[in-house]
Formats: sequence, structure tokens, C-alpha cells
Amino acid sequence: QVQLVESGGGLVQPGGSLRLSCEASKSMFRPYSMGWYRQAPGKQRELVAVSIAGGSTDYAGSVKGRFTISRDYAKNTVYLQMNSLKPEDTAVYFCKVVITSREYWGQGTQVTVSS
Repeated sequence: QVQLVESGGGLVQPGGSLRLSCEASKSMFRPYSMGWYRQAPGKQRELVAVSIAGGSTDYAGSVKGRFTISRDYAKNTVYLQMNSLKPEDTAVYFCKVVITSREYWGQGTQVTVSS
């Protein structure tokens, strides 16, 4: 069973930055993809950014140019650097990892953007 440990959420003012981290416990197999989703109150969970083995990435249109996803393959860790944060970025952010077609989710970390 793969476990994910997330960190880095918190309260930040509009225009500020945060960096989220998600470390996956060791697995026999390298994760196919590692990504971030978010869910705001009353809304569906949505993709924020994903990193796929081999180097390709994908972002939600609303975060392009502001957020950057990166992976440390040696540490089995994925990061989400969030800059120029807006109040509409407020949500619980979840890490998702896919290993051999199985999905694993983190417990979620709260990001609140408010003055």
C-alpha cells in the first residue's frame, strides 16, 4: 500500500506564494504520474497540474503561468510551486499518484488565499 504525505498548505495573502510537497512511500514501481487536484467548497474536485513519467506536464488553464509542478524521482516527491495566488485558488489540495494503473490519494492540505 502506497502512502502519500502532503505538506505546505496554509494561509497566504493575494499575490503571495506557497509550495506544496507530496512524498510517496517507497514502491517497487516508479509512479507513472504524480499530480495535484483541488476542491473548493461546493465545487467538484479538479485537476490543477500533473507530471507524467518521461517529463511531460499538464496544467489547468486557470493556473498556467502561475503554478509549476516538479518531481524529484529519487525522493518519490512531487512539488507544486504556486505564485501570484488569488482568492479563487482557495481550496483543499490533494496529491494523486498513479502506480501500475492504481490511484492513490493524499489526505489533502488546505490552501487559503485571503487578505
